Amino acid sequence: MERKNIAILGATGSIGTQALEVVRSFPDRFVVSVLSAANNTDLLIQQALEFLPKQVVITNTALYSKVKEALAHTNIAVAAGVAALVEAVELPEIDVVLNAIVGSAGLRPTVRAIEKGKDIALANKETLVVAGELVMDLVAQHKVQMLPVDSEHSAIFQCLAGEPSPIEKIILTASGGPFRGKKTQDLRTVSRAQALKHPNWSMGAKITIDSASLMNKGLEVIEAKWLFNVTASQIEVVVHPQSIVHSLVQFEDGSLKAQLGLPDMKLPIQYALTFPERFPNTFKRFSFTDYATLTFEQPDLETFRNLKLAYQALAEGGNRTCVLNAANEVAVAAFLDDKVSFLGMSDILEETLCQIPNRKQLSLEDYITFDKESRMMAQDLIHRLKN
Repeated sequence: MERKNIAILGATGSIGTQALEVVRSFPDRFVVSVLSAANNTDLLIQQALEFLPKQVVITNTALYSKVKEALAHTNIAVAAGVAALVEAVELPEIDVVLNAIVGSAGLRPTVRAIEKGKDIALANKETLVVAGELVMDLVAQHKVQMLPVDSEHSAIFQCLAGEPSPIEKIILTASGGPFRGKKTQDLRTVSRAQALKHPNWSMGAKITIDSASLMNKGLEVIEAKWLFNVTASQIEVVVHPQSIVHSLVQFEDGSLKAQLGLPDMKLPIQYALTFPERFPNTFKRFSFTDYATLTFEQPDLETFRNLKLAYQALAEGGNRTCVLNAANEVAVAAFLDDKVSFLGMSDILEETLCQIPNRKQLSLEDYITFDKESRMMAQDLIHRLKN
């Protein structure tokens, strides 16, 4: 296998830093060509000095001078802004773009990378939540690979490897988050600190809150629809608190295939970067004797309304999932800033979907327009609630 040139977008976040751990383990297999971050200049500079990419992008333009000055003695090109990030993925030597940006900001660079014939290792689920139909049409048109990095979608991808049989059903597993088993009345006074305590995974703040509200699973349902070309009715969510069975596929003869492993994101990251090969590693191995009991239960859609809203938005199609995602990003930011309650986030999502009309057959610019309008609507709703 020739060395793969990788662009890592969102290099200073949870997925980005773990991806660089994988790269560090296989110096003869990977070259880092591009690193990007939004605000964490100190870590970005540290990563750049270690991996010496061709280009570094800091999307917060106010921080450009600091990064530029710190890397002035190197041959690393430094750029700033969202447009620079989109241009960076065009570098001809790049083979794979690992998109670990949080939120819909990951859409434009993904689209540009696909148009330039780059394979995508996708951790930015919002790319497909916002514009799944458009993105997967481009994947087919440009004959590139869309390699899932989310542990659940990687599990499904691995279960489907070499399988010619059609999918009957996908079963996505969910940990249930920190509030599994709680009812609506229990969640009325949930604090930011409580919601940020995930029982199994160490993730960024936004994804952790999404996991607590089950919105993360809703986004994964939408992502699965586009990745694996199934309908909403073919996707089932099962709560599995141990996070050992990462997801399952049921085939038309009733057989089930599952992918199991310890909750460690480095494994699906490595598989996406090395696919179709598997590289030996020193990650801790799973032992059944450490997990004598694996349990499964149905999610509570009445208490955790975000998952229900995600299914509804997916069924309605058009701009619905784009609107849902935009409203959710605003609502989560407001919750983290103590401007809306935990349960209030679902109210914001539901009302934004009511206020923004549905439209179908959308261009990239249409999606971006609806994303912006939905954010403004959600912000207005939060402002009104606060007052």
